Amino acid sequence: MADIFREVDEEVRRDKALEFWTRYQNYIIALALVIVAATAGWRAWDTWKTRQAQEAGAKFESAMQLARESKSEEAQAAFEALAKQSQNGYATLARIRVADELSTRDRDAAVKAYDLLAGDATLGPLFQDVVRLRAALIRVDDAEPDEIRRRLEPLAAAGAPFRHTAREMLALAAFKTNDLENAGKWLDMLVVDQQTPLSLRQRAEAFLGLVSAGKPATP
Repeated sequence: MADIFREVDEEVRRDKALEFWTRYQNYIIALALVIVAATAGWRAWDTWKTRQAQEAGAKFESAMQLARESKSEEAQAAFEALAKQSQNGYATLARIRVADELSTRDRDAAVKAYDLLAGDATLGPLFQDVVRLRAALIRVDDAEPDEIRRRLEPLAAAGAPFRHTAREMLALAAFKTNDLENAGKWLDMLVVDQQTPLSLRQRAEAFLGLVSAGKPATP
């Protein structure tokens, strides 16, 4: 008897499965086709993106080689072309390198280019700080103290990624105007910051000696 009931039960399940298939087969086939198409599309897109990144990388390296060969104008043109054609991180790097190449020939134009990039939020905070620092390093020899402070003090704040370089530049700029008070302040910050690179801390300590020697004795 048990065998008969099992056979009946299996027959009922087959009938229900057939009924389900008959009713929903078009939907099931359509869903399967969508999944296959989506998978194929994703793979094609991923392959295309990989190829694009590889091509951009090769173009960037070619432009860098021109820069290493001191072919600044040719390198700048190559970086400009890459910045327009690429849609990935190489475009950002290429835009910065355009300004870098300008700095070898026209410092004022380079500063303008860096300042323009610094105002572009699409670069992201880190790259914006990079170009702000590069512009400040160009201007540090020529600009008025107020401009140097305006450019560098935000980069010298606690936790800022380039604070050590910014603080050293602020100290040196203060030295140039014989502002020993501010020079000592920035050098002290370098010395007490545990994350200051050793070589930079040693320079700061040496300059602090000059500050102490140049300051009048406290009554």
